[in-house]
Amino acid sequence: MSLVIPDDLVHATGMSAEELKQEIAVMLFQRESLTLAQASRLAGLSRLEMQQLLAARQIPVHYDVADFEQDLNTLHKLGQE
Repeated sequence: MSLVIPDDLVHATGMSAEELKQEIAVMLFQRESLTLAQASRLAGLSRLEMQQLLAARQIPVHYDVADFEQDLNTLHKLGQE
């Protein structure tokens, strides 16, 4: 699905289209509606860049037990290859 925001509304924010996408991504991440990977993709940033943006705004990265277990499984799989 594509979302089209009229140019006059983007202009009204005083932001560029890229900045607006980042703001939306940050807001949805903060509300826990998007994962870090999803928010990064929406913002057009790498995960590291998204983490830096969040850190600059003092927004913690959500990392729960399920994320930890997934990371452990990934590391285990990488160790066997």
